[in-house]
Parts: sequence; structure tokens; C-alpha cells
Amino acid sequence: MEGNSLMDYGEMDVIAYIRTMDGTIRSNIKPGMRVNIVLKKDQRSGTLTEGTVKALLTKSSNHPHGIKVILESNQVGRVKEIISD
Repeated sequence: MEGNSLMDYGEMDVIAYIRTMDGTIRSNIKPGMRVNIVLKKDQRSGTLTEGTVKALLTKSSNHPHGIKVILESNQVGRVKEIISD
């Protein structure tokens, strides 16, 4: 979908695209992916920290506040955005 407007696609295509970018679903996140997370200390402000996923810490298939990961920088937080290349 890069370079195109979401308006160029059908409703189901848009929903599928959005779901793949959803940081609340564990299967969408893999080690090596670039993500934006919210650190525990930044939960109130919502400040995002960008990094590369080292490992997934949440064991359940989904979490309403985001899957908890540890970044290569050893920072821990919940995924708010998956950065697509």
C-alpha cells in the first residue's frame, strides 16, 4: 500500500492493512521489526520511543494496551505503532 492513498483500496483491504499495523496483536510483531513503544515512565505523557524489537514479553495473543516488548536497546514498553518500511 506504500505510495497509494487508502482511498484506492476497498474497505476490507483497509481493515486488513490496519490490523497488520496493530500493536495489540502479538502475531503482528516479530523480533527485528521497527516499532514505537511507550515506556512505563512515559505512560502519562504518551511519549513514544522508537527501536528494534529484541524479544516479545507478552505471552497472550493480544493485549488492549499493546504487546510488551524489549528493544535491542534493552528498553521495555508496549507497542503503540509498527513502523513499516
